[in-house]
Amino acid sequence: MYDDLSLEHFMSGLKKRTPGEKEFHQAVYEVAESVIPFILEHTRYRQAGIIQRMTEPDRTIIFRVNWEDDEGHIRVNRGYRVQFNNSIGPYKGGIRFHPSVNLSILKFLGFEQTFKNSLTTLPMGAGKGGSDFNPKGKSDREVMRFCQAFMTELFHHIGPNTDVPAGDIGVGAREISYMFGQYKRLRHEFTGVLTGKAIEFGGSLIRTEATGYGNAYFMENMLNHHNDSIKGKTCVVSGSGNVATYCTEKINHLGGKVVTLSDSSGFIYDKDGIDAEKLAWVINLKTVKRGRISEYAKHFGAEYHKGKRPWGVPCDLAFPCATQNELGEDDAKTLVANGCKAVSEGANMPTTVEAIHVLLENKLLYGPGKAANAGGVAVSGLEMTQNSIRMAWTSEELEQKLKDIMQNIHNNCAKWGKEGDFTNYVKGANIAGFIKVADAMLAYGVA
Repeated sequence: MYDDLSLEHFMSGLKKRTPGEKEFHQAVYEVAESVIPFILEHTRYRQAGIIQRMTEPDRTIIFRVNWEDDEGHIRVNRGYRVQFNNSIGPYKGGIRFHPSVNLSILKFLGFEQTFKNSLTTLPMGAGKGGSDFNPKGKSDREVMRFCQAFMTELFHHIGPNTDVPAGDIGVGAREISYMFGQYKRLRHEFTGVLTGKAIEFGGSLIRTEATGYGNAYFMENMLNHHNDSIKGKTCVVSGSGNVATYCTEKINHLGGKVVTLSDSSGFIYDKDGIDAEKLAWVINLKTVKRGRISEYAKHFGAEYHKGKRPWGVPCDLAFPCATQNELGEDDAKTLVANGCKAVSEGANMPTTVEAIHVLLENKLLYGPGKAANAGGVAVSGLEMTQNSIRMAWTSEELEQKLKDIMQNIHNNCAKWGKEGDFTNYVKGANIAGFIKVADAMLAYGVA
């Protein structure tokens, strides 16, 4: 069965087993491209069929969610939980509410989560879940009723030592609170079953900032490793949600200048830089007013480019923090031509396979999301720890722990990604993440 472990043969078999799951295929290909050569050099992984086992979720749970809207109509959505791998700890990964949610997207996210959680060195397995429910345009009462209905089914499959979900796109503090309240009501217990909770009932400080901060720290670590830093660099950031805004905040702290932000309608270019005052305005625009980034251009006199992405703006550093596949092959070529030195991913799989090849062939430092945006799940893991020991750390303590975790992730990626004078962080992240999970799977035997 495992005589031919070429990349082509492996991917052909995967696609036959999972037809039509293009996002999942892309995520697996990106990992397999660097992990399969490593497996061929280490026969214990090949003989045990580790990569075949690792690309098949432990279980996939699909369920119906019935809820009532404000007009008294009964609505039906589909809910999912993909429990991918619990070899090194309880399943851990977000819940996403968005019309685009399907099995392929959740499997890609859960598979990526396996490596991301492994890289943090915290005892967390990997999972992902969600629904095609769209919270936009819904009243608080409608969101509450949906979350309660969703948790009424999901609670059978999760627990503090089994599966600990978190938030994701469409699932913020409000949704987590409604779901946690329903879980508590159904199980008659108060336990750390969800992360991203409010501070008042077990949440962690700096969780909102963690992914963005961690992404900036990873970039700084890559540059430091190559005798450089963020200080004085012109930076292009996509997105305007939590990841993008707090990545921008930390870049500012580290001495860089961010000149772009974006949303689904287009991007703004502020040649003077998005300083702390302007950033606070953006955060209020997006979290309170629910406005569009185009309003920034009107308010501050910046350029607005409707329907476009910011990768054509000349920069030293790029931070894709919006959504998957937002940076394509032509975008990568433009970044190279404009003298960009490094790319660090705040979003999950924002760079296409073709674009990754362009960046690596031109020797740009490229931090893949599974490493560069692991700060969010790292602080979620720290929230689990705080819940278990019934105490809370200060913001300063947590940020130092986050900084240390991102440094350790970088060092492991650099160790396995060294290629002469160049560091291939894709290869390094994939191999470093693979080894810990694979060794645990080997230790359990055939299970």
